[in-house]
Amino acid sequence: MAATILLVEDEAGLISYLDSELHFEGYTVLTAQDGQAAWDTWQAKQAEINLILLDWMIPKLDGLEVMRRVRKTSDVPIMMMTARDYVGDKVAGLDNGADDYITKPFEIEELLARIRVLIRRGQHLVPTTYTVGDLTLDTKARQVRRGGQLAQLTQREYDLLLVLMQHRGEVCTRDQLLDAVWGTEFDGQANIVDVYVRYLRQKLECPDEPALIQTVRGVGYMLEEAASHAG
Repeated sequence: MAATILLVEDEAGLISYLDSELHFEGYTVLTAQDGQAAWDTWQAKQAEINLILLDWMIPKLDGLEVMRRVRKTSDVPIMMMTARDYVGDKVAGLDNGADDYITKPFEIEELLARIRVLIRRGQHLVPTTYTVGDLTLDTKARQVRRGGQLAQLTQREYDLLLVLMQHRGEVCTRDQLLDAVWGTEFDGQANIVDVYVRYLRQKLECPDEPALIQTVRGVGYMLEEAASHAG
């Protein structure tokens, strides 16, 4: 199966050129011309994306902010692509979660070689199935099963469950869950996390089954295998 690259760049000419070159190499390419579009695409397609090729200076949300958000829930390989060539800028990019850094202008052969390395590395590091008790989430198939039964989840429900499963056994605060699933710009209902946790419980937990989503009162939620209901 062809690897999928999220290409985030605001220069139309460079997008067209890289899109053509990447397609020629056999990659599936998703494009975004600003940080908000990149974040929206990531939230909708993250299970399919194998690498993010990310420009630093883009409108709405800059590359660093996009990367910080992605890194809250994913280790997907990220390559920063920018004209900023100061050592301090490179260090900042790497410290904030970039796996590699290439300075414009660059030779396409070098970029493609670095992409191949990162995708190979990512294939070994990123799990495709998460399991807690009899609950499984398959990111490739985008399927969730409890006790072998397929659960029909909305996009937000799936995203919330994925974050909880990626941090199994850890307490996730409401703010952390809100940022990871809805983004820092969300200005809707303050209790939206609690609402969606309730939706997940309704779909994934039955009276005769162990509860998995635990309430940590005054803090947030934690997903773990349990012998009895709690919270």
